[in-house]
Amino acid sequence: MAALARSSRVPAYAVVVGVAAALAAVPLHHGLLAYLHAMAANLVSAGVRLVPLGQSDGQRALAGLEPAVRRAADRAMTTPFEAIGSATPMVDWTSVQHETQYTRLFRS
Repeated sequence: MAALARSSRVPAYAVVVGVAAALAAVPLHHGLLAYLHAMAANLVSAGVRLVPLGQSDGQRALAGLEPAVRRAADRAMTTPFEAIGSATPMVDWTSVQHETQYTRLFRS
């Protein structure tokens, strides 16, 4: 956390959530579950607003995602750091154009 405080870079949201959870003494696995559940809930909420999907259906969809969220958290806890990696140049490119798009939801 000291390195983060010394840096002039704005941290990513996931980093901020991790720091807040650590400061609040939330166990790592519980914090990860909460973060992933919130991410899934955000996506379901967007779906409820964009397609003819009612609130009850949205809740059912979120409940149906719970096993996948748990599996993702469990896998994240056991995957060595060296095995984690990604490359998403198109996501980065579309994010740059985010402000000029007609509808911004689901475009980046």
